[in-house]
Amino acid sequence: MTRTLRALMGATALTAAGFALAAQAETITIATVNNGDMIRMQGLTSHFTDMHPDIEVEWVTLEENVLRQNVTTDIATGGGQYDVITIGTYEVPIWGANDWLLSLDDLGDEYNVDDLLPAVRGGLTVDGTLYASPFYGESSMVMYRTDLMEAAGLEMPDEPSWEFIREAAAAMTDRENEIYGICLRGKAGWGENMAFLTAMGNSFGARWFDMDWRPQFDSEAWHNTLTFYIDMMNEYGPPGASNNGFNENLALFQTGKCGMWIDATVAASFVTNPDDSDVADSVGFALAPDNGLGRRGNWLWAWNLAIPASSDAPEAAREFIAWATGPGYTELVASEEGWANVPPGTRTSLYENQEYLDAAPFAEMTLRSMQAADPTNPAVDPVPYTGVQFVAIPEFAGLGTEVGQLFSAALAGQMSADEALEQAQELATEEMEAAGY
Repeated sequence: MTRTLRALMGATALTAAGFALAAQAETITIATVNNGDMIRMQGLTSHFTDMHPDIEVEWVTLEENVLRQNVTTDIATGGGQYDVITIGTYEVPIWGANDWLLSLDDLGDEYNVDDLLPAVRGGLTVDGTLYASPFYGESSMVMYRTDLMEAAGLEMPDEPSWEFIREAAAAMTDRENEIYGICLRGKAGWGENMAFLTAMGNSFGARWFDMDWRPQFDSEAWHNTLTFYIDMMNEYGPPGASNNGFNENLALFQTGKCGMWIDATVAASFVTNPDDSDVADSVGFALAPDNGLGRRGNWLWAWNLAIPASSDAPEAAREFIAWATGPGYTELVASEEGWANVPPGTRTSLYENQEYLDAAPFAEMTLRSMQAADPTNPAVDPVPYTGVQFVAIPEFAGLGTEVGQLFSAALAGQMSADEALEQAQELATEEMEAAGY
């Protein structure tokens, strides 16, 4: 055989191998929420596919409530529509225990699982097995306009009370110029208004259930929570607040229409980014308020990536999760967008990184807020459940959304706070009895 013929045959073999590799390329479908950090991850996908040319990535990006509904339906039925799903700390332990998720115990040495913040890692672990990897972790805190606070002659304490928040909201409200003293979630959903109101209720001494799983919406603590919230929002909040969730309030704050916003700590990088926020140079941070009862109105949450047991491309999905939630992704975002914009709240090393601490004026308050939340002991009085802004039982997703609809209707003036609480008590009692609690 001549040297030329051998060369031609070799080239043909290489070409055939190339075609075979392309033919074997796996496609993974990722379902995620339309939050800023997730949209940024989607924009950086080419860095992953450049390193993994044998993996193609398709995205399904949805509003939070729609994402939850779609993903829950798909995983409960074993539909296999998605290979990577974005889920929260509420779903992970329940779905992991049901064998609906694949183990993520082996994401490689570079992933460094021991670097995960203990509270976050613990919420994603069932019987010693990690079932999801945190993309970002959060609590909630007060974000406020320092210029409006100064103009009102007030100074925000690091640890404010609810009474101070109401006083400041009154002082900063200027309806003629469309500046509202307080912006809070009103959109119905167990992860929307009920996340906020459950955490707020903790600080007022409220709880979902007593130790015998009896609903507690007929308590004085829930009456005080809901009436305080509705009265403050009606007096000092924006119009149409019952339609506002995280994204709507973010837009209001960024355009200078909110004096204060109590919401996810992850929003801090968005409100201080001058490319996105009109008030970036005048934002301060404080812990979520308390009511003098030993609990603050802040939550503990993480958005996480997980692999449904129904995925037909689990190894490719695992490669993506290791990339998107590993230390290398943090460095990628820092190089592309700056340290202030990296996903927060998942790794100890981030809060030991001086470059991040120098670039992110909200870093210390974020960590303090996360450390102030205790999922195992969230309320003033004892409770039989875990979870700060949710109750970690399967029935909560449906029940929480229905109660959220009642509370949203009360905010919109369609019923009184007491009527909403009465209906919530009846609804929760029926649900718990039917479920056999």
